[in-house]
Amino acid sequence: MRNKKKAIFNTIFLILIFSITVYMVFKGENLGEIIHTVRQADPVYLLISVVCVVLFILGESVIIFYMMRTLGAKVKMGHCALYSFVGFFFSCITPSASGGQPMQIYFMKKDKLPIPVTTLVLMIVTITYKAVLVVIGIVIWIFGRGFLEGYLGQYMWVFYLGVGLNIFCVTFMMILVFAPGLAKWIMVKGLKLIEHFRFLKPKTTRLEKLEASMDQYHETAAFWASHKLVILKVLLITMVQRILLFTVTYWVYRSLGFHGYSIITLTILQSVISVSVDMLPLPGGMGISESLYLVMFAPVFGEALLPAMLLSRGISYYAQMLISAVMTCVAYFIIGRKEQEEK
Repeated sequence: MRNKKKAIFNTIFLILIFSITVYMVFKGENLGEIIHTVRQADPVYLLISVVCVVLFILGESVIIFYMMRTLGAKVKMGHCALYSFVGFFFSCITPSASGGQPMQIYFMKKDKLPIPVTTLVLMIVTITYKAVLVVIGIVIWIFGRGFLEGYLGQYMWVFYLGVGLNIFCVTFMMILVFAPGLAKWIMVKGLKLIEHFRFLKPKTTRLEKLEASMDQYHETAAFWASHKLVILKVLLITMVQRILLFTVTYWVYRSLGFHGYSIITLTILQSVISVSVDMLPLPGGMGISESLYLVMFAPVFGEALLPAMLLSRGISYYAQMLISAVMTCVAYFIIGRKEQEEK
């Protein structure tokens, strides 16, 4: 019942944010002209951008397959791809992408994979995924701040906030991994403080679950220490995975007949948006992503800005969500049917 209520809330929240975003972006605009410009886009470049989105999703499946095999778990590459589609679909529709990994664990459990192994793999995927974004954000902050101010202007604080939140998130996860004793003490004290001020009712089972979950991070630290080359490979794959998605805006740029800006410049600008919105409690950074896009890419697209944003966000987020939704249905059919056949 709790899961159903949460699903209903997330759906209503998603529809509400989407409706507000559409209204704010297209208020007072000539939709006929926007649609006309979109229809003139070169389909070849748009197809390349869709391929980049699919490769972005499949990049995670390569990581999952590689790490599962490293840990001795027998898993099919096709099923790893389905896990990735499931994860990205639920990440797209839940605030702060919070629903992705629980659903991945659910499907992995149906596939008879050990929960300690799946938890360890997905934990490392999360850490490296965030770490790559932190590296990109810090590099841009140090070497491209002047360049970036020309595009963001008074909205530079959004970028700083995004970098800061990502650094905090990665730092906290690293404390969990490499200083589990300290992290466990902080979390237990924090829980007791929350219960003391009556934000939550005191429960012994809650404390036991928290302590048990914290023990999993010790296993992550042990794996990290003994598989440094594996972690390095995962970081490199994740970097390529991220960059593939960031190039979508460049392919949209080319599809509209523009040539002046390089793929490096537009990829950096798109990565700034991702760094800025990744940790915000909105599904897919919806609303703030569109706002930043309109600010940063105004000098790039000129009068074609709205059609460009419609295509870029439509492919990188909404098409990603749609493709992942279809493949999630496939996962229900294939993995669910397998479980029924084995009973």
